[in-house]
Amino acid sequence: MVGPPRNLLLPIIFTSIGAIVLFSLHQSAHPIPNPDFTPINTPIKALNPPFIPQNFTFLIKVLAFNRLDSLSRCLNSLSAANYGGDTVHLHIHIDHFALVNESTNVIDQKLEESRKILNFIDGFDWKFGNKVVHYRTNNVGLQAQWLEAWWPSSDHEFAFIVEDDLEVSPFFYKFVRGLIVNYYYNVSNSSLSIYGASLQRPRFVPGKHGNKIQLDSETHLFLYQLVGTWGQVLFPKPWKEFRLWYDLHKSKGIKPFLDGMVTNGWYKRMGERIWTPWFIKFIHSRGYFNIYTNFQHERALSVSHRDAGVNYGKTAGPDSQLLEGSSLDFNLLEMQPLSNLKLYDYCFREVLPGRVGRTLDEVGSILWTVQKDRSVLLVSIFGASDTITRNMLCHFERLNIRNYLLMGPRSDFLFDLARRGHPVIDADQFFNYLRAQKVMGFQHSSAKLMKNVLVNAYVIKKCLENGYDSLMVDANMLFLSKVQEFMNPTNDFYAGKSSRFLSVRSSSSAQEIWLGLLKKVAATIGKVSLQGESTNFVFLVVKFLEQTGVTIHRVDEASIGIQISANTINQSSSDAGKKMVYWSADTGLDLIQKRLQELSLWVVDVDSSCTAVVCHQS
Repeated sequence: MVGPPRNLLLPIIFTSIGAIVLFSLHQSAHPIPNPDFTPINTPIKALNPPFIPQNFTFLIKVLAFNRLDSLSRCLNSLSAANYGGDTVHLHIHIDHFALVNESTNVIDQKLEESRKILNFIDGFDWKFGNKVVHYRTNNVGLQAQWLEAWWPSSDHEFAFIVEDDLEVSPFFYKFVRGLIVNYYYNVSNSSLSIYGASLQRPRFVPGKHGNKIQLDSETHLFLYQLVGTWGQVLFPKPWKEFRLWYDLHKSKGIKPFLDGMVTNGWYKRMGERIWTPWFIKFIHSRGYFNIYTNFQHERALSVSHRDAGVNYGKTAGPDSQLLEGSSLDFNLLEMQPLSNLKLYDYCFREVLPGRVGRTLDEVGSILWTVQKDRSVLLVSIFGASDTITRNMLCHFERLNIRNYLLMGPRSDFLFDLARRGHPVIDADQFFNYLRAQKVMGFQHSSAKLMKNVLVNAYVIKKCLENGYDSLMVDANMLFLSKVQEFMNPTNDFYAGKSSRFLSVRSSSSAQEIWLGLLKKVAATIGKVSLQGESTNFVFLVVKFLEQTGVTIHRVDEASIGIQISANTINQSSSDAGKKMVYWSADTGLDLIQKRLQELSLWVVDVDSSCTAVVCHQS
């Protein structure tokens, strides 16, 4: 399990445990049947699908220091596991004691401890594969022990990292082998977003003020962003990616600070003596997930005895109950499709990946998942840079804005946003769908402007049909207050004077006006010039509405917002009470970033990742 040094972990656990992550659309997990399950002693070879490569390699990496009794218990439990005839290699990494100015008696005692450990390992029989011992010449500490333990020799080599005070279940390998078969080698049931699997019992939420871990008894597997250090299986590709990321950031002096995380405080106190804040920051920047188990009754496949040492001042005892034959009352080897597994972030807040709207029905389904109090924020990211969009989404997280839907052109960036749990509309596919349906009879032009306007217009139409109020904005603005303050409950249409936003109230009159607007837009959009503000959806819609005599309640953005311009940050009075910051589409990214930094509103780092995790309890 992730943890600070032993003299800090125990109080942190006691204070945190009471306050305790795929492209497929989320579904509820199905129950795992108890009777008639595959016997745990079924040979592994009988369970292997034909596509497991011959060069599949499994390494057990044991990290040891000076605890002979702990190491003996750990190795004996590993030796007692069922490997089903597979070749499994054992690598033992022994850290050296620190070479400091101590008395001869103390040094002799430490040398004797090291010799006893080496003699035990030399005599330890490992019959399942190679036994490799790495005895260090200097004390490197826990960070180097982990980070230097493994560099995958291929994409088919997997590592199980075990600290010496762990004990494993006899079933651990069969379970891990099943995970790799089902979620790594099964192409139709795998994801590059999964970096490994933790065999420890889930019990810790690192995001401050996050949700408690609450899972029903039928959920045996789920995905969670947090790495586990009490028995962690690592997949080769993500680990290589992390090591290269670590090397880049460490070499350039970039620290793994992540505000809002308990682990951030650990790093500030302990620095490079611990490694987990680096990995946690990497996973946050990539949006990856770890497979976790939930076996109820505090059972786990890997148990930490929390022996006295680097992380604990005195022995705390086992954190969980080891899953053994007498307690196996479910099918350990039956694994659900990946699309059925729930995902949770560092706040233990459920993540819903794969919400991509391409048809009206799909858009309707997504709107239902995001609407709050029957209102939806629609954000057009046409023409916005990826970094600006990510900075905006970080602000959404800070303000707890979750009822939004992003609309943009088909791109890897758009799909990556969906993978990370952001609801999106693939404007290209949705536009093609509208053309194929001969909606309003338009089939002629596929110009960028037409696509932008019609996609946005039909999404608002779907909102009206479902009874949702909608607020349309683009990515060239940031909210400084609640979204509801931009929605007028007494007017069908409420817009900014400079066309920065448009609010459409759900009413029968607004729906009738909108249908008439769609006919006018479809008939004239191909004739509109692609110059200046005419490329702005809100500008065009407001223009069309006013031409047909519709009353629109208007507000001057300068009176409620701060404008970023090439010369200065223009504002009507003081910043106090402002509701938004905005800029024109042709403003350069460097200028936007500079001005937002001055306002403390640039909240992405060098990876274009949020600088903080902000938990809002569900």
